[in-house]
Amino acid sequence: MVETKGTEKSVHIGVGILAAGAAVALLYYGRAFFITLTIASMIAFLLDPVVLFVMRLRLPRGLASFVVCSIGLVLLYLAGVGLYTQGLEIAADLPAYGQRLNELVDAAATRMDRVEDAVYQSVVPKRFRETEIAPPVDAGAAKGKRRKANGPPDLSLPPAIQEVHVQQEPTPLIRYVYDYLREYYSTLLMASFVPFLVYFLLSWRDHMRSRYLLLFDGQGRRAAEDAWVGIGAMVRAYVIGNFMLGILLTLSSALLFAAVKVPYWLLIAPISGFLSLVPYIGLPLAVIPPLVAALPTTKEPAVYLYLIISVGVLHLLALNLMYPKLVGARVHLNPLVVTVALMFWGMLWGGIGLLLAIPLTAACKALCDHVASLRPYGRLLGD
Repeated sequence: MVETKGTEKSVHIGVGILAAGAAVALLYYGRAFFITLTIASMIAFLLDPVVLFVMRLRLPRGLASFVVCSIGLVLLYLAGVGLYTQGLEIAADLPAYGQRLNELVDAAATRMDRVEDAVYQSVVPKRFRETEIAPPVDAGAAKGKRRKANGPPDLSLPPAIQEVHVQQEPTPLIRYVYDYLREYYSTLLMASFVPFLVYFLLSWRDHMRSRYLLLFDGQGRRAAEDAWVGIGAMVRAYVIGNFMLGILLTLSSALLFAAVKVPYWLLIAPISGFLSLVPYIGLPLAVIPPLVAALPTTKEPAVYLYLIISVGVLHLLALNLMYPKLVGARVHLNPLVVTVALMFWGMLWGGIGLLLAIPLTAACKALCDHVASLRPYGRLLGD
């Protein structure tokens, strides 16, 4: 009897390991699909309060969802136009950026040469610093040697034919565009589904919720409803909290950058503000855009020091004062789990996995917290 129970336990453990491996493989090879679905779900959670507000105007949920999605697409288009305009101005100023970078590289190289000379003068004895002067090289003899090594020109063909170079036929435009977009085809294809997924997730939310609960009976239905509510509240708090925090950081960064006349501060401020929310590496990522933008017009070290300190202060205030109130109260993940989650999802999905690691892990914890058999795992993930 004991051996039978031990065998059954071993079988369950083996099946669990195989299922976990199959799930990881599915997430990796189907990452384009799952990333698209996850992003669309998070956007739907972000827009759902707006849909509920529009429904107060006595509009049906489908029409209210269409209105909200249309407004969102218009705002996204306007933001894209603004980014495109700023991008054209940055492209026009690329020579200035290149010149400034060359100056910095030359200055750094000069300083390195001085340091090397100082070290050489202080370490190497004077008698070993004398170098022999190489004998002068006869230019004519060297030229003759090069001509002999290269061999005489081929005079068997007429001069007109000797200068003809074989040119390849130009690549057709369609082939060029296809080769360029082929690598990103699956990403672009999945991204095109995001607006439709968001609309259907918003307009069919009540229908999907009722059909989802019909899959369970008795106590299981109550647990499923609690898990639905818990996951929805957590994801909504995380998405809306991070979005509002990013907006506040953007506005604060815009004021600070405009005060010292950082070029393209309308573009740099939102990039720096939302990059500051990236876990662990948010501070260095948020500092890079304003420093790079200030290169062609600013040569005073005080300005760069001001940008570093201001972005650092905003980052620390946001994470220590505002993040716990807006986001942290609903997530409840311990630091070790957060670090492992970042490593795991980053390995599976790359950079986008780092951004989605915390909400996905927090959703798994919310599910475990509302299912009796999984509550020990929820406590393991909690803080």
